[in-house]
Amino acid sequence: MDINADIGEGCFDAGLMPYLTRASIACGGHAGNAGSMDAALRLAAEYGVAVGAHPSYPDRAGFGRRALVATPGEIQKWVTQQTETLGEAAARLGCRLAHVKPHGALYNVAAQNDEVAAAIAQAVRAVDASLILLGLSGSCLIEAGRAAGLVVMNEVFADRRYQADGQLVSRETADALICDPAEAAAQACALAQGHAIRALDGSELRLVADTLCLHSDTPGAIEIARTVFMAVNGG
Repeated sequence: MDINADIGEGCFDAGLMPYLTRASIACGGHAGNAGSMDAALRLAAEYGVAVGAHPSYPDRAGFGRRALVATPGEIQKWVTQQTETLGEAAARLGCRLAHVKPHGALYNVAAQNDEVAAAIAQAVRAVDASLILLGLSGSCLIEAGRAAGLVVMNEVFADRRYQADGQLVSRETADALICDPAEAAAQACALAQGHAIRALDGSELRLVADTLCLHSDTPGAIEIARTVFMAVNGG
């Protein structure tokens, strides 16, 4: 099972690397600078982990977790600039980007807003049409990526709870995060195998799973990553 995490955000990235297939690197919108991007790229290369851009609303104060009022053109510009910045850093190290995954509020808005989703997909295609677009499973972003001719990956989450409609439960909601490694592993296995999981309201939810996300800032992230990795890989 493809496993990804968001890195370059000031957390203990090295501890996650042995368990990842790909990593999305903060590239200046919500976090990240030249030094952190370079360090994240080198770390991923050391572990043979594919790298991608993790663009966001330009909101460092809110860590990209607040939706900003913006036109599709502005969103396309932000995604383009941040992706190109990381791509240039990667090229200097002799590597290239494999994917793009929006961060935080931009990711969540794109999951439900056709215009925002299309702006992101168009930006990715303009930068490099071979880049894979990661988005919330079954969301508007997945549809927009396909419409733009991009390869897409439906993303599911081991350490987040879901609403009945497949949207993520807001981080502002109590119990939005799954911090127990065994529970996260159980959800990860169910998702990877195409089985139903329990939404927050108790209903059953089935999702297409192409890649499984872990978060470096979830409490106990390293133990969660180790337990999930072992579970989904039959260990």
